[in-house]
Amino acid sequence: MKTSLFACLALGLTGVLVQATQAGAATSDALKSGKRVYNEVCFACHDTGVAHAPRFRNKADWAPLIAEGQGILTAHAWVGVRAMPAKGGKPELRLAEFSRAVAYMASQSGGDWKDPDAEMMKKIRHEAEARLEKAIKEAQAMKQELHRLNEEDD
Repeated sequence: MKTSLFACLALGLTGVLVQATQAGAATSDALKSGKRVYNEVCFACHDTGVAHAPRFRNKADWAPLIAEGQGILTAHAWVGVRAMPAKGGKPELRLAEFSRAVAYMASQSGGDWKDPDAEMMKKIRHEAEARLEKAIKEAQAMKQELHRLNEEDD
């Protein structure tokens, strides 16, 4: 009797563990909320304003950024802007999650921004690509200048 009771308990616990593991796997593919990304990544700079980062819930800091628009601000921040590294310094952060975090911070700081829908994500991707193309061209121009200067030295 005891053996069958333990077997039933073990089997039941195994089933619970399998379900929990499957639920965890399913949620790991789900996008993190903007609030969660802020708490895990963004707060490190935006809570205190490190390196002139706009402080969370500070309307004066955020007003000029919000005025740029959600697509532009998010795209520029994604590729890196001023002292902010690309992807907020977290290379594995997905664009959709990053975009949610920017929307969350802006909405808590005077903006009326929502999690980006498919159309907004498309705008963000196009703006980010344009920003990167500009940076690439600027870097290539600097490289050409260095080649020219090196040739002058020879």
